[in-house]
Parts: sequence; structure tokens; C-alpha cells
Amino acid sequence: MTIAPTASGGPPMPKRTLRCRTVAESGFKHHNHIRDLAPLLVEERSGASESAGVPSPSEALLAALGSCLSTRIHANAAAGSILVTSLELDVEVDVGASPLWERTAAEPGPAGFGAIRITVHIEADASPEAVRALVAHAVLWSPIANTLHDPVHLDVTVVAGP
Repeated sequence: MTIAPTASGGPPMPKRTLRCRTVAESGFKHHNHIRDLAPLLVEERSGASESAGVPSPSEALLAALGSCLSTRIHANAAAGSILVTSLELDVEVDVGASPLWERTAAEPGPAGFGAIRITVHIEADASPEAVRALVAHAVLWSPIANTLHDPVHLDVTVVAGP
């Protein structure tokens, strides 16, 4: 177990390892197994799933970001004795055609998101300045937001077998 210092200078907190096993199914559908939860079905189809009720990987990432930010906003509000009576986040991104779907270019173009836009709709018993500071702090300390806005090392191992 790895021990990491806390931002507040308090006692170190153990780092956890999160795992997801992704199993390819027919077409571009994937079942994602996390802990002992029911598998999460995700389907890739040009940035948005064609199957009703099935998110694309890009949509699932936006959901993870929105949920992480919402959790941080609520936690920070509670720590600061701010009552949040309503909180909704609109998270959106423009996604160009994936090189997976367009093979006409000699070189692959940029893949992924350009800029993610988030609109926070919040009602709280705090001044507008305090609410903006609350949201800014949540963005700064959100693990998902940090993963998106800071470079993250990606270590990929291939195990090929019969």
C-alpha cells in the first residue's frame, strides 16, 4: 500500500488502487466490470452510442467528471457550513470524428476532446463570491478534473496469447 500526504498536512492517507476489467462484446460494445457491481455496458459509435440507454466511452467520461465535481462541491460546502439546496452540472464537449471512423487521412488527426465546458447551476446560502470559490476549489481538487487537465502517465502492457 502506498501512503500519500494529505493536502492539509494531516496524517497521510493510503492510496487505493481502482480497477475496471473491460470485456469486448459484439460490435463495439463493452462490459466494464467494477468491483462486484453489475457490469456497465458502454458502446462506441462515433462519439455517441446508437443504442438507447447505452453511453459511449466519451459520455461515460463526462458523467464521471460531472459526478466527481458535484461530490467535491457538496463535500466542500458541508465542510464550510454552506447549505446547498440545488446543484446541477451541465457538462459538454465537442467531439470531432474519430480516426477510428475516418481512415482517409495519411496521418491520424487529433483524437479526443478539445475543450470541456461545464455550467454549474447552484442554489446555496452563500454569497456569489463564496459559491464561485467553492466551485473553483472543487475543480482544483477533483481527481477526475485533475486527471483531465494535468498530464497523466499512461502505462500500457500487452499480453498476447493464443
